[in-house]
Amino acid sequence: MRLWSLHPRYLDAVGLVACWRESLLAQKVLIGKTRGYRHHPQLDRFREHPTAIGAYLGVLADEADARTYRFNRSRIVAVPEPGIRLTITSGQLEYERRRLAAKFKLRAPERVNALLAERSIHPNPLFDVVVGGIEPWERVEPATQSDHEEQA
Repeated sequence: MRLWSLHPRYLDAVGLVACWRESLLAQKVLIGKTRGYRHHPQLDRFREHPTAIGAYLGVLADEADARTYRFNRSRIVAVPEPGIRLTITSGQLEYERRRLAAKFKLRAPERVNALLAERSIHPNPLFDVVVGGIEPWERVEPATQSDHEEQA
């Protein structure tokens, strides 16, 4: 399960659709509609505010609309608290940028340079960025971790 903290505009079509599907699964987990994945670390940031996944899904659906894709908004059942905001660390965003670039090297090499050239990476609008390293819930992939350390 990968719930990107990056703004969904950075995702290619494959990544956006995968994130939508995985976020729908996350929603089921967070509202108690499935038993699998209950302890997945990607969900830790949503546990205190489980309905925030609805806001997260809404941002993905907005991005899909902007690309003229059709994501079924009726599948968003977690109604977020008004004004809900979560935090994400700057180190986590940079780690995710590197991880996405590694995925792009395999499936969309034409997107790698543009992603890495971004001066500052923008988060999903649900998140406020705070200074810090990689989030404790992240399962760090060794190659991406070393890339991150080289940039620090």
